[in-house]
This record gives sequence, C-alpha cells and structure tokens, in this order.
Amino acid sequence: MKKYNFLSVILLGITLANCGDTKKGENSIFTIDTTKFKEQYQPQESLELAVLNPNKKVIDSIIFYINDKKIGSKIDTEKLTVTLKDQKLGYQNLKALVYFEGENSEAASRVELVSNVKPRLLKYTIVNTYPHDYEAYTQGLEFYRDTLYEGTGNGSGATGKRGISSLRKTDYKTGKVYKKVELADQYFGEGITILNNKVYQLTWQNNEGYIYNADTFKKEKTFPYFKSELEGWGLTNDGTYLYQSDGTEKIWKLDPQTLKEIDFINVYSYETKIKSINELEWIDGKIFGNIYQKDAIAVINPQTGAVEAIINLTDLKNKVSQLPDNDVLNGIAYNPKTKTIFVTGKNWDKMFEIKVSD
Repeated sequence: MKKYNFLSVILLGITLANCGDTKKGENSIFTIDTTKFKEQYQPQESLELAVLNPNKKVIDSIIFYINDKKIGSKIDTEKLTVTLKDQKLGYQNLKALVYFEGENSEAASRVELVSNVKPRLLKYTIVNTYPHDYEAYTQGLEFYRDTLYEGTGNGSGATGKRGISSLRKTDYKTGKVYKKVELADQYFGEGITILNNKVYQLTWQNNEGYIYNADTFKKEKTFPYFKSELEGWGLTNDGTYLYQSDGTEKIWKLDPQTLKEIDFINVYSYETKIKSINELEWIDGKIFGNIYQKDAIAVINPQTGAVEAIINLTDLKNKVSQLPDNDVLNGIAYNPKTKTIFVTGKNWDKMFEIKVSD
C-alpha cells in the first residue's frame, strides 16, 4: 500500500483506486508492452511506449495516442518516449494503431498520472461570527455586489420535516433572508454562482439547472446538463467561464452561454484521487472546494487539478449549536471587499468570516 500524503488522509480522505490496473486491448495480435510500467507517474516523468509482436508480423508503422490524441509514431517495434507534463492528471488511455501486412490493428492500456504537489496546510483565524438560518441546507454560497446569495437543498431541516430547496439573498450580518424563490418539492437545489448579473443554480439528480436575473430572481432559462448522467453539485466562475462539480473527482469547465463542456480537470491531492468535490468558490485564480463529508477546504489549481493547499476547519463544527440535523461543512463565499472568506455548513446556525494565511 502507498504511503499516502498526511494531509490527504486526515482532511480529505482516501479514494483507493486500482492504480496498477492496465487495461489491455482485446487484441491477440499486438499488445502494448507494460512490463516496465510503474503503478503511478508524476508530470515531470516520461513514459516509454512500445508494442509486443509475439506473432512476428511484418510491421510497417505504429501510431501512438494518449487520450485519443496522436503523440508520435515509430517504425517496427521501436520505443517511443513521451513526456507527461502536458497531460491531465488521472488515467491516461494509451493506444497503439499498428499497420502491418496491408492491415491494421489496435492495442490499448492505461497508466495513472498523479500530482507531484504536496499540499501545504493553511492557517485561519476567525474574524467574525454571524447568525445563519439553521433550516438552510446550504449548497451554494457567493457574494455579488456586497450581497450574500445562498442556494439550499432539500435537507432534513431543523423542524424534522423535509425542507424546501431555494435561492435566496441574505443580510449576512443578521442572517435575515430578504428575498427568496423556492423550487418545487421534486427538485433538490444545489450549487449556485453569479456571472453577468445572472444567477446559475444546479439541481442534484434532475439533470437541469436554472438561470435567474440576479436582481429580480425572475427565472430566465432552464437548461439540461451536457451529459444526461451528470449530477449537479457545486458551481463557481472565473469571470468568464463556469466550473461545475458532479460528486466525482472531476470539475467541468463550461461555456456560460451554451452550458456545454469546454474542458475538465481531475482533482488529486499528491498521489491520491479526491472524489466528492462539492461546493466551489473562485478565489485569486484558484478553486476552493468543499469535500463532501470532510470538514476541510481544498485549494485546487484550475489548470492541473492539483490540490496545492488545505484548510482544516474541523474545529468550526464545535462552535455551532449541536442541533439534531447538523450536517457537514458546506458553503464558501469570498468577499473581495474585505478579502475574507465566509464559511458555514448544512443546517448550521452560524456562519464564520475567516482570514486564511500560510
């Protein structure tokens, strides 16, 4: 078993993957030579690709691909050395297209590319503590024009009854909700973000999201997810594009006009794949993400998916009233005016303004 990074273990949890799995192509003529493959690779390393030819076929040429992108070609069974620094973290699907004796055949395998960044532990101090609606099953939290917006889901609710999903504007200093729109009972509200005076809100397993006018809360559009099997979890934006989590290790980059996928990253904390990425917030060029059921925030590089730092907020749960329906930490909102971060949890009766430092 690997010696997992300490911070990954105590704060984010471990996703045990079958990292050594190499998926062989269903091919009896050629196979990719995996005899020298390692269990995991890091971006600064290179990979040697070669094809085994047990039937001694006369090979004309071999074209190699990583994730369906051509990376080079060789004559006969010569090895091809490829660098991994420009590949996404996660599994790399390898393919060799072999041309031989007037025919062609494919061989396939895969390796796992993990992060080479060991996350640092950030410190935090509590600047202020504010009241928070303990019936709010917080799914999304974001400041816009000095106003705090919150998206809630159908949690159990402090009354013991199933709650109502909502989008709301709140006075963060008093906890008072002064504008709210509720979703129908069958819809489970999830993450929110605001871009160009439009509020984007996800639903969990309903395969649809909504766009509202940020001032009036008038619903302007209902949109389907770009993949029918996708779940809606967290949502943020960088001022141009949206970023959506789906409960896996993936964060999807979306066009806010078409809501279609532009790109994606896989989130890794050093050698460990991190699943259940939940609420998201874009802060100073990084994605801050809650990890579901972990009282911690991961600071994620949006280009590579590498977790660069972790904020351990475990102690905050001891500072809220211990109500029967208290759930996990969830909700990150950055206030650019104060340069502080506001965090809360599902059915928490308090919200905390914190300042983060190395």
